[in-house]
Amino acid sequence: MDHFSVDDIDKVYAWGRQIHRLNLCKDRILEQYLETYEITAAQFKVMLMMNRDGLTTSAELCRCISLDSGAMSRMLDRLQNKKMIMRVRSTTDRRQFHLALTEQGRAFCQQIPQIAVKTFNDLLAPLTPPELDELDRLLKKLAVPAGI
Repeated sequence: MDHFSVDDIDKVYAWGRQIHRLNLCKDRILEQYLETYEITAAQFKVMLMMNRDGLTTSAELCRCISLDSGAMSRMLDRLQNKKMIMRVRSTTDRRQFHLALTEQGRAFCQQIPQIAVKTFNDLLAPLTPPELDELDRLLKKLAVPAGI
């Protein structure tokens, strides 16, 4: 079903801008909670994916986070410099490295649920419980056909 025509381009731009602004707002709130850890929102997402989903390669992370390999490599370098992750050479293919959480990285990952909950409580505070349920329903309705 088409909701917009070219005549509605200003509405389309406004919707895109609002979705983008909401994501930026979420990341700003998240970064406030991450200040003490000296981790960025983007680095948090990498740590989350490694911890929750067991991702162990740069390629897997690139696909899930939609970053190019160069940007991902730089981010992994920063996380390695912060002693959060380590690169381990593959035993089956010496050209490849697998990623692993360090002890410090695993300790940080134990904080992820609390940080995520605080972030989303702040972000969604203006919504009533029925509005939150409706938002959840609508987000699922949009994400499923998009294959997300």
